[in-house]
Amino acid sequence: MKRPKVTCGAIIRKKEKVLLIKRNTSPYKNYWSLPGGYVEKGEEVKRAIIREVKEETGLDFRPTFWKYWDEIIPQLKWHAVVLIFTGSADGRLNPDRKEVKEVRWFSRKTIEKLRLAFLHKEILKDYFHESKI
Repeated sequence: MKRPKVTCGAIIRKKEKVLLIKRNTSPYKNYWSLPGGYVEKGEEVKRAIIREVKEETGLDFRPTFWKYWDEIIPQLKWHAVVLIFTGSADGRLNPDRKEVKEVRWFSRKTIEKLRLAFLHKEILKDYFHESKI
């Protein structure tokens, strides 16, 4: 396994729902995930999550850092340090169709039944536990 990648993810809430994207790229094509992606060389992480959310959803995200998560998935030879942000977003949903098949708001109960990419199910479970939603 190579050196860890630095990535970021967004937990965007509207009332009791969380925004997820359906991936249109590998790995995990056709799985739901948090909006987010790689932090580019020389890019501040907060700017990276704002950029990624805009690219993937069309929304303007107001991030607050929540916590980091180690994503180690040996079968994919995947190791990433994921910096997770929470917050709300404004604008109109307008996903980049190259990367995203669909964008939708989901309740906690529905999320528990979905196929989520990477370790996003565990991240959201932790978030729901801490935030009591």
